[in-house]
Amino acid sequence: MVKYLLHSVLIVFVVLAVISCSSNPCGKYPCPPNVRQVLKKAGDNRGELEKALKYFAEKDDSLQFKAVCYLIGNMEGHSYVRYKLVDTGGNVVDFNVLDYPDYETMVAAWDSVERITGPLDYVRDTIEPDAKTITATLLIENVEDAFKAWREKPWAKHLSFDNFCETVLPYRGSNEPLEIWRPEFFEKYKNLPEKMTDSTDPVEAADLINKNVKEWFKFDARFYRHPTDQGLDEMLKTGMGRCEDMTNLAIYAMRANGIGITSDYTPHWANAGNNHAWNAILLPDGKVVPFMGAGEDPGKFRLYYKAAKVYRKTFAEQPDNLVFQKPENVKVPPWLRGKNYIDVTSAYTDVCDVTVNFDEPVPDSVPFAYLSVFNAGEWRAIHWGKIENNQATFTDMGKDIAYLPVFYLNEELVPAGEPFILQKDNSRKILHADPEHQVTLTVISTTSKTIEHASEGIKKSFLSPNQEYELFYWDNGWQSVGKKTAGKKPLKFKAPAGALYWMVAAGSDKDERIFTYENGTQVWW
Repeated sequence: MVKYLLHSVLIVFVVLAVISCSSNPCGKYPCPPNVRQVLKKAGDNRGELEKALKYFAEKDDSLQFKAVCYLIGNMEGHSYVRYKLVDTGGNVVDFNVLDYPDYETMVAAWDSVERITGPLDYVRDTIEPDAKTITATLLIENVEDAFKAWREKPWAKHLSFDNFCETVLPYRGSNEPLEIWRPEFFEKYKNLPEKMTDSTDPVEAADLINKNVKEWFKFDARFYRHPTDQGLDEMLKTGMGRCEDMTNLAIYAMRANGIGITSDYTPHWANAGNNHAWNAILLPDGKVVPFMGAGEDPGKFRLYYKAAKVYRKTFAEQPDNLVFQKPENVKVPPWLRGKNYIDVTSAYTDVCDVTVNFDEPVPDSVPFAYLSVFNAGEWRAIHWGKIENNQATFTDMGKDIAYLPVFYLNEELVPAGEPFILQKDNSRKILHADPEHQVTLTVISTTSKTIEHASEGIKKSFLSPNQEYELFYWDNGWQSVGKKTAGKKPLKFKAPAGALYWMVAAGSDKDERIFTYENGTQVWW
């Protein structure tokens, strides 16, 4: 009987020991709640994450242990997504943008395929979440190599641990494939301090590295239709990419050498089409110096267009973001669902808060409103505000920009008020179409042009002769004034006064810009 009891006690002891070990995968250190949450969702890859945690717990470097917890605890949402190109019927289309010598040839080939298949689009094929795919080897090497650079490089000593975690430690730049990239660049620039005037200056170090990167990596517009951000292996082979690739390459080269660097971006330009991403170096005083990886060096970078908003990618989740504020059943515009960004607009342009009052009662099912900018023929949400007492406040908005308040209903943006210009003095100029008062518009262009006069004193036209154009004004949607075919002189249209206008060429890609009409002249927004 005693032997049986001892055997039972031994079994219980072993079970409790196993439970104890599994309940605290962080060894002798407390295991943060967000780390436990990621471990639960890691599936078959949980062992790889626990192996990395155990390695640093046994190594007994508390900072390195905190660092691997930072990476694992913020891993949810980070992934590599594989895409496939499909036609309107969902059939996979074999099309490699690099099979063509330049962007124009590639687009022509793309268009020829679409004439047969209908519109082409990239759709998600498979998602590879970091928590389910990352290896212990990658995590361990990434942490140790990052600490080596932080502790050895003279320009890195000003970085606090928190800044180090966000601007040096992360193992990825965006949504590229997972790869080990630090040794490549640590070795390449190991003698960099000897070439510097001030070896403690991170900006000088970044400038030298960027100049070297530019020698072998270039921008190529064909990558606008490349389905994913490239990893280092692919970039080494192609030697070219789009702005996201350029910023990632700078991140690899500089974080590998202990330079605190971020990626800033605007999702939609406010007075042009498309978007942009670039880099910024973290200074000892907390300010940043922007530059373009494999492009404009520190001190020479500038924003080419107006930015209503500039955001900064972060590895850590940001609890103030919209996705954490909204009820679970509320849909929001796609990119505003992001968990990993912060607003840094005030570092780049003059800003002010904007409070919009809604004239009509807001539906109970709509807790948020948005400000949108006009980009590539569409109003696109750029910031959000919580609706309280029939109004919403939008923080830190760029000035001298045209905005339209909108709601997000049935996964579409719908007008929630009249467009307005947020002026430099913080005031707003409401653009209200007045059908009772017509004005004759002399239209010389569809985009911003410097006004020139012909010898007879008539404004020079930049319109294409024999091209048909249609003029619209905004009144709770784009309303057509009519169509006219251009000759050598500017076109003239009668339209409601005080409105926001938009003239579009037949068959265009909708890159034309919106404008107001002031003192007989088009003013572009």
